[in-house]
Amino acid sequence: MIANSLLENDKAHWIHPVASWRDHEARGATILRSGKGTYLTDIDGHELLDGFAGLWCVNVGYGQDSIVAAATEQMSRLPYATGYFHFGSEPAIELATKLAQRAPGDLDHVFFSLGGSDAVDSVVRFIRYYYNITGRPQKKHMIALERGYHGSSSTGSGLTGLPAFHAGFDVPTPVQHHISCPYPYRFEGDDAALIASSVAELKAKVEELGAENVAAFFCEPVVGSGGVIVPPKGWLSAMQAACRELDILFCIDEVITGFGRTGPLFACEHEGLTPDFMTTAKGLTSGYAPMGALFMSDRIYRAIADATPPGVSIGHGMTYSGHPVSAAIGLEVLRLYEEGGLLANGVASGAHLAKGLEALRDHPLVGDVRSQGLLAGVELVTDKVAKTRPTAQMKLPQHLADIGYRNGVVFRAFGDGIVGFAPPLCITTDEVDLMLERFRKSLDELLTIKEIRDAVG
Repeated sequence: MIANSLLENDKAHWIHPVASWRDHEARGATILRSGKGTYLTDIDGHELLDGFAGLWCVNVGYGQDSIVAAATEQMSRLPYATGYFHFGSEPAIELATKLAQRAPGDLDHVFFSLGGSDAVDSVVRFIRYYYNITGRPQKKHMIALERGYHGSSSTGSGLTGLPAFHAGFDVPTPVQHHISCPYPYRFEGDDAALIASSVAELKAKVEELGAENVAAFFCEPVVGSGGVIVPPKGWLSAMQAACRELDILFCIDEVITGFGRTGPLFACEHEGLTPDFMTTAKGLTSGYAPMGALFMSDRIYRAIADATPPGVSIGHGMTYSGHPVSAAIGLEVLRLYEEGGLLANGVASGAHLAKGLEALRDHPLVGDVRSQGLLAGVELVTDKVAKTRPTAQMKLPQHLADIGYRNGVVFRAFGDGIVGFAPPLCITTDEVDLMLERFRKSLDELLTIKEIRDAVG
């Protein structure tokens, strides 16, 4: 009776993110009740291995008592402190300091947001302010990747390169543009050719718009929601170099890849990147409380500070920026990554995951596997030679998600037949094996559906 009441109330009152409203009314919610380590339990007592860490975010796993204790202590001592009017709190200052010390390059300055979308929005606002205040107000155009994801806010959704976030929302705006995603599986040529193609396309787009009009280029180190697409080694460095040559800002979105997801604390470390701005969220607090952070280079910070007249406030802020409870959680999460061994465990389990994914290549539905650390994608096709995507009529993602749930594993089944994995960094190698075993079983069961079985070449 309680479960039924919750389901009905959910349908009547909660607008869920990125959902078909009518489909949700018909389907209802899947209600989760508890979590521990890498496992979730739903309201009916069904246990699930969470292969997606909530929404790419519960990096430390569920039920970490030390995080609960840190939040409780801070909440009882000082539950809120504003960052306005020159106020601050100990945990926010300490977290900003520790993050800046660990960030790549000269990203010495941190602005706290509530999540990834508003971190991206904040970067856009600061970029506009920077160019306006330093005498180049015409530099307004921004370029991102097709299939890239930079949030679903009114601004960031236009930088996002996914049609579902554009349709009906009047984005992208005239100053937001996209170039091709570096997609090795669907590119005809080797890695060097792909890198050269991306650099050439960026330069051509800047030339088309006029370098004097282009402000910045945004990208993720690994394209996340667009299909967990891992660019070839050297791609990021080449794009950074191109941005420097073109005199446009290089902005890295590490909302998904940050905090051990790909191995090191930040994915920038793989190629020694030194971006002008970097956005983070998700793993910052491991999903235990809302918080995001943007990192600003010292060069940009000082240019803004020097060009703004004394006594003039820079008009960007949020009520919950630097929230002390979220900051206290962030500090304990950071300690668990480093002193608690979770970064090291993520590296070991990530290597094990990569080997396990390779064994899936023999499955009739698997066209490609790719991974970096504990971030992985499996691309499903109906014809391996032609790399044919499943048709929408097959409803393969919906079928696969439902089958996987029954088999006790959670993953992300994207609409175009790509499956995403991002388990908590605490996952053991045995749990990696179990996750892949349950996933293979789910793939096998997909082939019992006539429309899918008949389409497989």
